[in-house]
Amino acid sequence: MKKYRLRVGLDVDDILYVCNAYALECLNKKYGVDPPYTIYDIRGWGESGTGIDERITYFSDPEFVANQPIFDGAKEFVHRLAARAEVFFITAVPPACMSARAMRLVQDFPEIPSENILIGTRKDMVSLDILLDDGAHNITRTPATYPVLFRRPWNTHLSGLLSVNSYDDFLHLVDMICEAFSDERPNLENGGVVCLVGPTGSGKNAVAKALSARYGMTKPTTATTRPKRCEESDCDYHFLDEATFIKERESGKFLETTVYSGHYFGTSAASIDGIVSRGGLAVIPIDICGALTLKNRYRSRALTVFMKRARYDVIRDIVSRDLSPDDRTCRILSLDDEYRNEELCDVTVSAGRAADAVAAEIAAAAGAVK
Repeated sequence: MKKYRLRVGLDVDDILYVCNAYALECLNKKYGVDPPYTIYDIRGWGESGTGIDERITYFSDPEFVANQPIFDGAKEFVHRLAARAEVFFITAVPPACMSARAMRLVQDFPEIPSENILIGTRKDMVSLDILLDDGAHNITRTPATYPVLFRRPWNTHLSGLLSVNSYDDFLHLVDMICEAFSDERPNLENGGVVCLVGPTGSGKNAVAKALSARYGMTKPTTATTRPKRCEESDCDYHFLDEATFIKERESGKFLETTVYSGHYFGTSAASIDGIVSRGGLAVIPIDICGALTLKNRYRSRALTVFMKRARYDVIRDIVSRDLSPDDRTCRILSLDDEYRNEELCDVTVSAGRAADAVAAEIAAAAGAVK
């Protein structure tokens, strides 16, 4: 039987071509903005009521669209993706810019048929297996089976969505979906990583502590910009301000970074590689974005565990936490996407039990119990 070929849609702006950063560069040059605007000043899609909004005017300029820089690695990324799936460009530009956009895509990506260039704002009408987009409004409305958010500073408020940080992460995700029905299982006999994935309130941190205490696993200390809670110490997280976190991320310190409820989280390569290289098991409570990054790095030496808890109990946990109304709302609204992530994990455990019982089941799956 011929293997089904996935239909993958790619947004173009800030996925393949530099858009916001290029517009800010033009804006900074035009007005001599000092200090200059950066993409980290963009906190959401659309207008914010500040001077940075003027960058949006460039998006309707055919010359701007025709000259947008292409991201490093974009051509190779599309070439590798086209070997795995049927690729469509799903892009929204004003009518005056349609020709410029189409000509650039044909020129830069000749292996993709011109009829696979779909230009229009109604991305919610396009049926795909996978959509990669940096626009939150497109991800939440698409009928695609797997909507995937490409992490950018302006979508950090979204939590629980299937997300990637790089082209390599996305290619590995496509491979995982293609092999979803494979019987091959991870092998952690010589060390590896156990990723605990699940919604807020599924008990990830309690289970990670039980795995560390009872089964010899090690929980690396991750960095976060989240404020320290009253019951936490500096042993729980490296608490950083956002500017320091971004600086360390851009210096390459972190192996994986993700965003949850507007706060950054990151784990250094050294903290995990040290555990795995000596044959140990690292256990990390993490969202699906970070789990996929680790799966991409460690391959068969990574086990992703979905911790499934009844929706009622999860919501009750969320509303009982000391969270802002906006944070509670975002977490509850993201639950459908959180539960969908089960399909991408290696195993599922029922998290509505004592942490020790859940830990024993995970330890057995990881080979920590002989």
